[in-house]
Amino acid sequence: MATNPQPTIVIIFGGAGDLTHRKLVPAIYDLFLDERLPAPFAVVGADRVAMNDEAYRLEMRKGVDQFSRHGKTDDGAWSKFASCLNYVAADIMNPASYAELAQKLDGMDKGWKTETNHLFYLATSPALMEKINQQLGQAKLVADRKRTRVVVEKPFGHDLASASQLDRDLTGCLAEAQIYRIDHYLGKETVQNILALRFANSLFEPIWNRRYIDNVQITVAEEVGVEQRGGYYDHAGALRDMIQNHLLQILCCVAMEPPVSFEANEIRNKKSDVLRAIRPIPPDQVSQYAVRGQYGPGYVRGKNVPGYRQERDVAPNSCTETYVALKLFVDNWRWHDVPFYLRTGKRLAGRVSEVGIQFMPVPHRSFPPSAVTTWTPNRLVIRIQPQEGILLGFQAKQPGAGLHLQPVDLRFSYEEAFHTSGPEAYETLLLDAMLGDATLFMRADQVEAAWTVITPILEGWAGVKPTDFPNYASGSWGPVPADALLARDGRVWLPPTLNETGSKEAS
Repeated sequence: MATNPQPTIVIIFGGAGDLTHRKLVPAIYDLFLDERLPAPFAVVGADRVAMNDEAYRLEMRKGVDQFSRHGKTDDGAWSKFASCLNYVAADIMNPASYAELAQKLDGMDKGWKTETNHLFYLATSPALMEKINQQLGQAKLVADRKRTRVVVEKPFGHDLASASQLDRDLTGCLAEAQIYRIDHYLGKETVQNILALRFANSLFEPIWNRRYIDNVQITVAEEVGVEQRGGYYDHAGALRDMIQNHLLQILCCVAMEPPVSFEANEIRNKKSDVLRAIRPIPPDQVSQYAVRGQYGPGYVRGKNVPGYRQERDVAPNSCTETYVALKLFVDNWRWHDVPFYLRTGKRLAGRVSEVGIQFMPVPHRSFPPSAVTTWTPNRLVIRIQPQEGILLGFQAKQPGAGLHLQPVDLRFSYEEAFHTSGPEAYETLLLDAMLGDATLFMRADQVEAAWTVITPILEGWAGVKPTDFPNYASGSWGPVPADALLARDGRVWLPPTLNETGSKEAS
């Protein structure tokens, strides 16, 4: 795979929207500073808002100044980058707007005297994607399957039926190879490094199975509430918003079989195998495998915060879950009967995303009882955010007379090891889309398999409304039944490793 993209024009539908302002243009600017963009290159923002190129550049600079990982813009660098930014006022429901866009793209190609790749980014609400896709097809803007690609933002449907319908709509005028379903979690450096840890080191493969691993825990905890997304979130909930995509994709990275190569479809085939192997949950047994919660008022970092039902655009009697804990099993030879515990929630006690691998206890403790009062099984923790790193917990003898063992950690920090912060997820994914590398993007069968996993839970919850919401306070680690989910198996949640890799954040 080439490391430098061919000449490219990125066309962003929703070009004046929040995602473009906060994520897309700042990511493209960071790629520009890192000299990763092709030449020639351009961005064309398309949206209903009436403005010219200069006004658009001023608006985008505000976003870059606030959200670029390189900090505020330098006048010289920005002036050079801003010349790549263009804007067209477009009504995405009007075929004439697509004809105008086609003329603009053709004119840019002729001006550059080259044929550019066209990357269409649908940074719009899911309800508009079908219409945009149809119009792109009718305007023959995606007819060239080699030079045109379409990036689709999540959510990929609202349930299995709508996801399947969305795929049928997309493939009505696009080849599957042209469709890049983006999940920004897969662009995070540490998620990708799960594969490097597993498959670039012979140390772990012999013990990466049910003989040595007792359970796997995946935690994605957020301190924030729903912020300005109340209207969307109240119709989605944590199961759809986080589990169906982010956490299941992390599970796939942990559980997949070794690939023959790192070719995109080979990696995605292995991930699909994992999703298809997840044991179905009978709808009448959902309570044994899944816990839901909703945050109430409480304190986060000493600040009094409202409950979910008091948030903007949220129904005052909402039964939408803001927390989910699941127990899943992957029914294959490697993982048979090893539980995978997943949890995610908003307004929790800390911001942390990590994978905990809990190993089996030693078969026999030959040490005297007085030596092992703080004994804990070995664990491997892969920290995804906020401080990317890896911790390996083991037993060591305390210094001094007598034999006393104590758990200690070997710690690895990406920032300390490489003396740099990695690219933001959208930088990685945008660059891969320009390169035509679909490894980190979801394929249609993966999306539908993920929906198949959670559909029984959705159906089970739809039939029984929760009577105890809100059932956890903001600033806690979630509802008590989530602890009981593991306690029934004789296990506990691994404590999040806040402040264990040199993070300056408070626990």
